[in-house]
Amino acid sequence: MAAPTDNTPNAAAEARRQQRLEELCAALIRAQSAQAEVRYRGHRLEWRGKAYPLRAPHLQLDAQQDDWGSCRGVADAIALRLRHHDPELHRHWLPTPPVARLVFELLEQLRVESLVPAHHPGSRRNLHYRFSAWSNRFLASGQTESHLGLLLFTLSMMSWVQLGGGPIDEGTEHLIESTRMFLLREIGQPFGRIRRCREDQAAFAEQALAIALSVNELVADLQQQLAGNEQDQDALEEVGNGFGLLLDFDGDGDQAGSQAGGASPRNSDGEAAYRIFTGRYDKEWQAARKVRPELLERLRRQLDQRIREQGLNLNGLTKKLRRLLARPHQDGWRFGEEEGRLDGRRLSTLVTSHADRRVFKQPREEWRANAAVTILVDNSGSMRPHMEHIAMLIDLLVQGLERTGARTEVLGFTTGHWNGGQPLKDWQRRGWPANPGRLNERCHLVYKNSDTPWRRARRSLAALLKSDLFREGLDGEALLWAEQRLLAEHVNERILLVISDGCPMDTATRQSNADDILDAHLMAVADRIDRDPRIRLCALGVGLDLSRYYRHNQLLDLEHSPDNRIFDEILALITRAMRG
Repeated sequence: MAAPTDNTPNAAAEARRQQRLEELCAALIRAQSAQAEVRYRGHRLEWRGKAYPLRAPHLQLDAQQDDWGSCRGVADAIALRLRHHDPELHRHWLPTPPVARLVFELLEQLRVESLVPAHHPGSRRNLHYRFSAWSNRFLASGQTESHLGLLLFTLSMMSWVQLGGGPIDEGTEHLIESTRMFLLREIGQPFGRIRRCREDQAAFAEQALAIALSVNELVADLQQQLAGNEQDQDALEEVGNGFGLLLDFDGDGDQAGSQAGGASPRNSDGEAAYRIFTGRYDKEWQAARKVRPELLERLRRQLDQRIREQGLNLNGLTKKLRRLLARPHQDGWRFGEEEGRLDGRRLSTLVTSHADRRVFKQPREEWRANAAVTILVDNSGSMRPHMEHIAMLIDLLVQGLERTGARTEVLGFTTGHWNGGQPLKDWQRRGWPANPGRLNERCHLVYKNSDTPWRRARRSLAALLKSDLFREGLDGEALLWAEQRLLAEHVNERILLVISDGCPMDTATRQSNADDILDAHLMAVADRIDRDPRIRLCALGVGLDLSRYYRHNQLLDLEHSPDNRIFDEILALITRAMRG
């Protein structure tokens, strides 16, 4: 699904709507395909941790134009492909020429859509609605006025009807009639067989390959005829864009890498390849020591006042956290019970008082969370405008978690300087060697450690409001640091909650290395932690969708002051992460 590109003040709300839409579609696909490892990440569909390209043109959604009905149709189409499609067999038959590949992919997609069960009439309507919406928009674009556009459109409509779609409206029938007769002369025999063998993918692929190669030859002849005519070439390129001919077909078909479509690659070696020029100047600070005591006290009073003004419900939050995290633990015994286990110390009562049956004991259970939650806060400069709201959220979360018995830690990360620090100067003195790695001081901040209760750490948490602590961000290294601290906790459940507003940034490092050095490192670290069953990783994006980096993420809209509903979104995110 395409990412929203709106830059208006409603962009954050639109991004939240898009994220919610993707979550719903992924849930529909998982339910209907019986494939649990389906999700959207960075607005791209993933299956079993890899990008799942959607090659058929009618599966390409436009977030600005397509409605919920189209989304439902695409979700049903993807689910049918996952259920009835063998990727290995598909790769075996997949032709090489781009046009032939497009036709082959279209035919295979229409084949799996034709297998929608008869007892799923809603899915059938959704599929029909989506294909009709795509065909109407293609017609409205005027691209059928060219020979190539009409040829490919006619083939699409013919195949859709042949495999159980339709009917076609009268206007479209008249438009494609002559081209249909022409195509049937070229592909008639294999085209006539595809419906009979649609339940056998191998037999179907043989016929689809013959059709695809024949159409590829027709298109090649047409391109040769149009060679030298600049106007016709422009029309050809326009049809190619509209029909999806320019999709990146490099890779292995169904499991092409995530570079297709412009997304950054997920390099499994990104963590090992990350370099640090020197770590001599790296620091780890107690945040409270970076703020004057009188200023820290004033910031704490300011934070308390803002929390009171917002009317945030700590008791309600605590109850919800307890339901989410608390588990029953035996905490001694209740004595003098009338049933349960016999209490040996009261056996004499059976002799002295036959009517007294209070000689039993029962285990006393207490519900508490055997969990550790680390909140990792991005202290980059762009986070400054949001920190008052974020500090309120963190303060309430820490109090609520502590009341459930969970251990909590609040950490932050930034750099020592803007645009490089002492490592940059050392690198310059050594003659500017190529690909030096990270060229800034890494600064990690501890706002609250897990051994300090909230009452003693409350002043230190107010240091979140000290704006001159915010510079640039090395997210991947911060994630590693938080992971190491969290793994040292002897608990049953570990949750790492990241709060950030975008990608990692250190100007000096980016200018002196590959552009994606920090992004690739963050992706590699986040992917590895996400696969580690010992930690539940999730992220809150402040005005920005973080799905490119984190599998479990939630976009927060902090344009307005936070209310109690925002905690419901955070708890829903943690719930998804705990369920895996």
